[in-house]
Amino acid sequence: AYPFSMFLFQVEVKFADGNLYHLAAEFLRIHSPAADSKIRSVRGEKVIYGRRHVGIMSAEPVGNYGVRLLFDDLHKTGIYTWDYFYHLGSNKFLLVRNYIITLKKHGLSRDPPRRT
Repeated sequence: AYPFSMFLFQVEVKFADGNLYHLAAEFLRIHSPAADSKIRSVRGEKVIYGRRHVGIMSAEPVGNYGVRLLFDDLHKTGIYTWDYFYHLGSNKFLLVRNYIITLKKHGLSRDPPRRT
C-alpha cells in the first residue's frame, strides 16, 4: 500500500519511488475515472465544469489497489487506483493546462453556476 493522506480540498499520495503528489479535490473530481451524469457534452467533448470549490468528504480503500473518494457534490462512483493517482500526479500540469483550454474553448468556468 501507499501512504495516503486526505484533507478537505486535497489528497497527498507518496509512492515507493519517492514521488509525492498533492492533488486538489477539483483536479481529482474533474478527472474522475467514473462515468458521471453531471458531465456536459459540448460538441461531442465531455467537460466537467463548475467544480472549483468541491471538497472531499471521505475516502475508503478498495482492496489494495485504490481508493473511492466521496466528493461534496455527492459524486462517489470513481475508484482511483494507485496507477491512476501516479498518472494524474506525474501529468498534473499538462492535464490542468488542457482542462483550462477546454473550458475557455467552450465558454465554461471552473466556478459553480450562480444561484438565482
